[in-house]
Amino acid sequence: MKPNKLILSIIVIAQFCCTSLWFAGNGVINDMVLNFNLKLSALGHLTSAVQFGFIIGTLVFAILTIADRFSPSKVFFICALFGATFNLGIIWNGHTLTSLLLLRFLTGFCLAGIYPIGMKIATDYFNKGLGKSLGFLVGALVLGTAFPHLLKDFTTSHPWKSVLITTSTLAIIGGMLILFLVPDGPYRKPSLHTNFKACFTIFKKHNFRQTAFGYFGHMWELYAFWVFTPIILKQYSINHNIIDLNIPLLSFLIIGLGGVACVVSGYVAQHVGTKKTAFIALLLSCICCLISPLLFTVTSTNIFVGFLMFWGMVVVADSPLLSTLIAESATPQLKGTSLTIVNSIGFAISIISIQLLTALIETTTSNGIYVTLALGPILGLLALNSKKKFTISQ
Repeated sequence: MKPNKLILSIIVIAQFCCTSLWFAGNGVINDMVLNFNLKLSALGHLTSAVQFGFIIGTLVFAILTIADRFSPSKVFFICALFGATFNLGIIWNGHTLTSLLLLRFLTGFCLAGIYPIGMKIATDYFNKGLGKSLGFLVGALVLGTAFPHLLKDFTTSHPWKSVLITTSTLAIIGGMLILFLVPDGPYRKPSLHTNFKACFTIFKKHNFRQTAFGYFGHMWELYAFWVFTPIILKQYSINHNIIDLNIPLLSFLIIGLGGVACVVSGYVAQHVGTKKTAFIALLLSCICCLISPLLFTVTSTNIFVGFLMFWGMVVVADSPLLSTLIAESATPQLKGTSLTIVNSIGFAISIISIQLLTALIETTTSNGIYVTLALGPILGLLALNSKKKFTISQ
């Protein structure tokens, strides 16, 4: 059966709409700090709350094998609807940091039924060319993640709450697109019962474990880079007395270009190989981490921003490829659970790196702190460089 290209387009659009919830708080963090009298460290904490909610959500989904037992399209819609509601709840003026953290946590929990479920829906439709398909899908996630920064730039003359209203509206639209236009795929192999051991036994397979560890190293760097992109730009502008740097727009471009890289990497992998392409992207992002302190000394803004744009591309270009390898090495009846549990662990790791950078920023003014992001890629490269032959499960 030939995959329907229209279906992929709908999934991609829906993924973009719904994942705009992810950094909705980050896009208006400065307004939230002023409106709710928060400390600057709230950025790291609010982002970590989303990540933590996502982790708990993915754990629940994985243990209960929800992605494999129930219709993925219906799960996606329900989570999009509730995620939009929790995101919209931030516009109330009476919040404290605690209530804001709770809402971001619940939004993250709902995202557990959006991002990995979206990938599960794609694997149900595309048996061949999965890497290219997931490249478009992860690209949509990247653009959705970056979109609140662009919204903030476009809505400078409007109340900051308009960013939250817009992202919540998009999430509802995305959920409805999946519910009404994307039925269960032809390659779906549902699990008929709950398998509480599934999220543990899947790691017994060497192929799966090898790719998963590569993914974990990638996740140490990815979200920390995305979260601190505006901070990096702001610090550079302060160091070089630049007063006209459009940080929201540049943040969108730096993060958003990663979406293009995901699509390109999917096509490159068809000729070079999925694992090799992922390895090269992870290596390049590792190098960016290591040389990042030197770039702060560059006086040319164009060179500095160009470097960040390149980093923004290679930091995520391996993501759809690693997800492809994970899906292909997983037991067919447990693809959804496999993708979900790996996401869960990966995002747990991202919380550690985000909190580490948050603590370092509060204790030092050194620009060398971003070298710590290289730790994940180094370990991920070691995992992917295993000499044991990589084979695909049937």
